[in-house]
Amino acid sequence: MRRVLVVDDEENIRLVLRTLLKKHGYEVEVADSGEAALALVDSFGPDVILTDVRMPKMGGLDLLATLKAKQQPATVIVMSAYGSNDLALEAMKAGAYDYISKPFKPDEVVLVLRKAEERETLRRENLALKEQIREGNQYESLLAKSPQMVEIFRTITKVAEYKATVLISGESGVGKELVARALHTRSSRKSSPFVAVNCGAIPENLLESELFGHKKGAFTDATSDRRGLFEEANGGTLFLDEIGELPLNLQVKLLRVLQEETIRRVGDSKDMKVDVRIVAATHRDLGAEAKAGRFRDDLYYRINVLAIAIPPLRARREDVALLVEHFIARNNARMGTRIRGLSVEARKLLEEYGWPGNIRELENTIERAMVLAEGEVLELGDFPERIREALDPVQMQLASGELSIKKTNSAIEEILIRRALTKTKGNRTRAAEILEISHRALLYKIKDYKIIDL
Repeated sequence: MRRVLVVDDEENIRLVLRTLLKKHGYEVEVADSGEAALALVDSFGPDVILTDVRMPKMGGLDLLATLKAKQQPATVIVMSAYGSNDLALEAMKAGAYDYISKPFKPDEVVLVLRKAEERETLRRENLALKEQIREGNQYESLLAKSPQMVEIFRTITKVAEYKATVLISGESGVGKELVARALHTRSSRKSSPFVAVNCGAIPENLLESELFGHKKGAFTDATSDRRGLFEEANGGTLFLDEIGELPLNLQVKLLRVLQEETIRRVGDSKDMKVDVRIVAATHRDLGAEAKAGRFRDDLYYRINVLAIAIPPLRARREDVALLVEHFIARNNARMGTRIRGLSVEARKLLEEYGWPGNIRELENTIERAMVLAEGEVLELGDFPERIREALDPVQMQLASGELSIKKTNSAIEEILIRRALTKTKGNRTRAAEILEISHRALLYKIKDYKIIDL
């Protein structure tokens, strides 16, 4: 944090700051405008940009926005003369680290820079620590530390090298394709193609041609020979996602491919040898589907050689914080945001929420919150109302881990009083009736809990 770029349209300010900062060991460049500063950013590579908030043409706010759009990592500190502090505060909301009021004292400028340097050091140490934690809990593209997922990692390692068909089950959004890719990457087939197809996303009349290919003239639109996905994946892995959606007539043909290791293009009279490892996935209970006659039981037994069941996110809550940190870091790099983490309340919310959409829902929720966030820490209000309302305050208290009956009773009592006052729009008499306590007792409790009139 030793390189500082000073941006100010007043020459004497630039001179004073250059002299002061060089005296304290900083490398300093100066610019008389936002445009001139941008021209220096790439060549000088400043750690800190100290910019006036009011300048002709491109002011400090515009400069800050441009730097953010370019994903320039420098820490920005704005300077504001008397009367422009509102602009400085606006700049901080937009991502500036701090502001200095003019006229400033030399010690004040150095102190703010030192604080910025300490903050950056802590940030880098924190990132390094998180990276160590992430690496310790990462398996290929999978990120988890829960015992259930660690056991899945072990299973992948054991079975990856075998050609035996694997059936991955789990709810939508749990990461079935990531597990399939890990199986491929950990095998000797990793240098060959990994081809994925969602069996429920392709119209039934096109699915056979998509899987096995077709010969020219096989049907109206078949104007040339076409390779199917089995041929595309030859030597590698074919991932059949949502195999439970496969029509019964194609289930017969898939079974034959698995048994004979040959395919026949639509409209062809010859079989073709293929070397493909099949990994299938489903969110359905295929055993129950087979019993109900909606899935061939012979195919079910053929693909269910090795089974991996991925638990939903709500069953492995210890993975939530790890995934949140990963999504925040990735989105910061992708979107140019500077989110540092979650508030205590927001973290509790995310860990207690049920996540019916699993990891996919969590990922989308974090991205939305980061776009809407006004500060560097994600707060409760940054998350959708459907998530906040899904957790009842009483349930949150009971789920907090607190074992003291006295403390739990007090916390729940306060929640109920606040609810009653909200429902009655602050009418204490009516609230006391709803709570079934005396008006005097309610007044005492309002005072004890320091509840402000609603």
